[in-house]
Amino acid sequence: MHNPLRSEADAFRWVMAIGAGAATVIVLTLLTRPAVGVAWAALLVGFGAGTAYGGLRGALPRSVAATSGRDGKYRILVLANETAAGDALLDQVRIRCGGRDCRILVVTPAPDLGEAAELARQRMELSLIALGELGLKARGEIGAADPNLAIEDALRVFAADEIVVSTHPPPRSRWLESGVVERARERFDLPITHVIDDPAAERAVRR
Repeated sequence: MHNPLRSEADAFRWVMAIGAGAATVIVLTLLTRPAVGVAWAALLVGFGAGTAYGGLRGALPRSVAATSGRDGKYRILVLANETAAGDALLDQVRIRCGGRDCRILVVTPAPDLGEAAELARQRMELSLIALGELGLKARGEIGAADPNLAIEDALRVFAADEIVVSTHPPPRSRWLESGVVERARERFDLPITHVIDDPAAERAVRR
């Protein structure tokens, strides 16, 4: 199940809202009758549950994915960082776009700031250049450091038909070690292809 409290700020807002609601219940109970306070409390609980459920449904990528394909374009969401410009990933995307009017979004998870973010941006840009050389239309963005959250955020604005996740081979891949691919398959109602890419081995072959 998706957790609606995605940040400390969200949790703080919920705590404040619950506190304010409890205060109004107490005031109504003291000023009127206990039955009025109980009725108001039930109304607040129902409203809060409905809001949380609506937020959960709005956050689920399934509702976004259901809108894909209506304009005749096939959309592939690519999740990759260190392997973003790897040959295996590029070949897989090229094959999957064969004969289709394809649109590609390359999402590279990274921290917001620092050297890691800059390196991630450079890898993403190299991936876009390589995809462009293949004649494919692609754009990119830096996503949240959590790969699965990066996918979820991307699906809010990009109605993907499928997801391609590129990682290093085990045991070198931190994403595989932390179960990123497995969680993505459990969480998102879309076809997910896992590509194992080894840029170091590719460089060795080229030499």
